[in-house]
Amino acid sequence: TRPHRQLTPSAPATPIPRPPPPGGEMAPCCPAESTKPAFIGIFGAIVGGFAVSAVFFLLSFSSITAPALPFPVVTATTTNLSALSTPAQPETMYNRPIWKSPARGSRMPSPRAFRLTRDMVRARARDGVIVVTFGNYAFMDFILTWVRHLTGLGVDNLLVGAMDTKLLRQLYLTGVPVFDMGSRMVTEDVGWGSPTFHKMGREKVLLINELLPFGYELLMCDTDMVWLKNPLPYLARYPSADLLTSSDQVIPTVTDDSLENWREVTGAYNIGIFHWRPTEPAKRLAKDWKDLVISDDKIWDQNAFNDLVHTVFGQPVQGEDELVYSYDGKLKLGVLPASIFCSGHTYFVQGMHQQLRLEPYAVHTTFQYAGTEGKRHRLREAMLFFDQPSYYDSPG
Repeated sequence: TRPHRQLTPSAPATPIPRPPPPGGEMAPCCPAESTKPAFIGIFGAIVGGFAVSAVFFLLSFSSITAPALPFPVVTATTTNLSALSTPAQPETMYNRPIWKSPARGSRMPSPRAFRLTRDMVRARARDGVIVVTFGNYAFMDFILTWVRHLTGLGVDNLLVGAMDTKLLRQLYLTGVPVFDMGSRMVTEDVGWGSPTFHKMGREKVLLINELLPFGYELLMCDTDMVWLKNPLPYLARYPSADLLTSSDQVIPTVTDDSLENWREVTGAYNIGIFHWRPTEPAKRLAKDWKDLVISDDKIWDQNAFNDLVHTVFGQPVQGEDELVYSYDGKLKLGVLPASIFCSGHTYFVQGMHQQLRLEPYAVHTTFQYAGTEGKRHRLREAMLFFDQPSYYDSPG
């Protein structure tokens, strides 16, 4: 069976009996002439309703050139559309509200318009923070799910990097803020551990190096994760941290929502969810990471990251014991708690957030068999995946 949400139709309203008039006798009926104004009013309302319905029906064809959304368009009641466009700032492809498709009949912008620039990031950033993911066309449904969760949480300061032109076009037509990574990647699923998979990892490192000099905090995410709670207030609790990273820790080192006790973390740091501040130590780490993965195409980007941050490690930050000096002895690092910034193991298998009675912020589909299909199925089982309507109405 395929998980879905089904609305139960409400029972018809039971008419409320009218009490008899004083004395127990029914009041006499009104003369027919006195009912004519009421019937005329009702008839007019019905005709007006048909007219309004016809107008909406015709307007529904205005977006026929754009691809169908896999879910309802997010409205201002669920999305933070704070000053995406103001009277002094005309609406552009950079600041257009998310899920708003381009005007019908408009031309696709030139490739130059999709280049990643400081102006593009400035138009999307909020409070100095930008949230970014990237992928190729094979992960479009994951990307739409990722965006849908964020907009549902009121987070619209996001950008998606497209690694192929097919994804770029589809996201643009769907109303998702997108930029061209210039990767010229294949549109098929590359498979974990393949040479193309490692190439995608190197592209992430290059992208971080391109974004940090713009001067904005960067929350970088893989596409195979979803947000369940707005993470930005949590990250703001640690303003002096240069880097906050998730991990593959499967044993909790804390039982509340504080950062992991870095002294007890034994799992690898996972680069599927991590938050960078544009500090000098963070920029130096990003550059050394880039140089390392470019020097050898067989190096896994996550292993290279872990090796670098442990070059110097173990001195706690004075007054902020949850942070540790790492990398060059100057970078302040914190480890996000695996109980609420969940891996596939702590969320799907252990249900660690439930055991500790905490609200999870994110789930990353790691520790998962069956590749991309297994990740997609895990999210569907948990009712966290947004599918195209055709998924619920397959042939036969």
